[in-house]
Amino acid sequence: MILKKDPPWTEKYRPNYFSEVKGQDLAVQQVKQFVEKKIGLKGEKLSSEILSPILKGTTTKKAIILHGPPGTGKTTIAHIAAKETNSEIFEINASDLRNKGRLKEVLKPALEQQSLEKTNKIILVDEVDGISKVDWGGLTELLNLIETTPYPIIITANDIWDKKFSSLRKTSELVQLKEIDYKTIQDVLIQILKKEGLFINQNILKSISLRAKGDIRAAINDLQSVSKTRDPSLLTLDERNKEIDIFNALRLIFKGKPTNELLSIFDSVNMNLDEIILWVEENIPTEYSGKELARAYELLSKVDLFKGRIYKQQYWRFMVYENIFLSYGISSAKKNLKTGFTNYKKPDRILKIWINNKRTEKKKSITQKYANYVHIGKKRALQEFPILKSILTSNPKIQKELKLGPEEIEYLEK
Repeated sequence: MILKKDPPWTEKYRPNYFSEVKGQDLAVQQVKQFVEKKIGLKGEKLSSEILSPILKGTTTKKAIILHGPPGTGKTTIAHIAAKETNSEIFEINASDLRNKGRLKEVLKPALEQQSLEKTNKIILVDEVDGISKVDWGGLTELLNLIETTPYPIIITANDIWDKKFSSLRKTSELVQLKEIDYKTIQDVLIQILKKEGLFINQNILKSISLRAKGDIRAAINDLQSVSKTRDPSLLTLDERNKEIDIFNALRLIFKGKPTNELLSIFDSVNMNLDEIILWVEENIPTEYSGKELARAYELLSKVDLFKGRIYKQQYWRFMVYENIFLSYGISSAKKNLKTGFTNYKKPDRILKIWINNKRTEKKKSITQKYANYVHIGKKRALQEFPILKSILTSNPKIQKELKLGPEEIEYLEK
């Protein structure tokens, strides 16, 4: 006799309708709005679940990016959007984007052929941030696809804030999915156990929910593993050391309790500490006001104080105090826990620094070419740059002789 293998619970209990998605109400409403305007306004009648009273205005963007930590429901929501609108879903991923020729080969028939069974079509580009720097050509093809396709495009990503995606962000609506609250995860686990006819101690369920750190998929996988043990209380689940994005780190600090766990929160953010400080500084006023705001900035000034001591004295142990004030300290500045969704902003100073660095890059590359050509030092070439710029601007022949690129010539003419 062949024993039937128990399917993964993540697939068995995957939500099939928007109403079944837990902990992502705002993201669900935004996706509803997008699919209705791109498909529903073409004359197709959608379900009452899609026709939300909050849908207002119009949008000209053909793509929507669902971004957030793993296991928060990005791909699931995309498939639900297709099901709710009776749409065929055509799925491509980062591996398809790595080859422009392959992408065209896959996409062309998908875009030209009408679905035989479904009313509409939705294109899903899954895990777009999986594309590497050497494969950026596929992004150009994706941007072209967004401009030319008649179908709505849903894109998913864990982290969409890499600078290589700047053009993609401009042409798409952005929807952030948050880490799911442990209580919501615990409720989902309880419902699964009821359907399976099983019982697990409440403390164990809470432990699974907390250790998942907002990843509902990971929690369900752990639950299925625990359910197969004779004594779940003896099972020790490994703490997940997963990378989190800056938005979730800010949410935990600004909205949650100041706990010891916060002391290492920035260790899991793939960003240098100086940049993290700018993010915190930019977003403190979005959560704090009055005395809380004053206290938070006072603690941030202490971060800056230790940062200066580190650079001057090269005493790197002070980074411990820098981290304490930046995480636990600023979290403790509030009187009460914060609720609701906050749209944290990217710091203006980071953008200005990046623009300035780009300008400096052009200047350095021009002076390097000039220094190599006339056999002088780069430092001297930089000192002579004002004169050099005047000569190069007035003489295209010298520009050609130095093999200046279009961006370098554009820099000279500004």
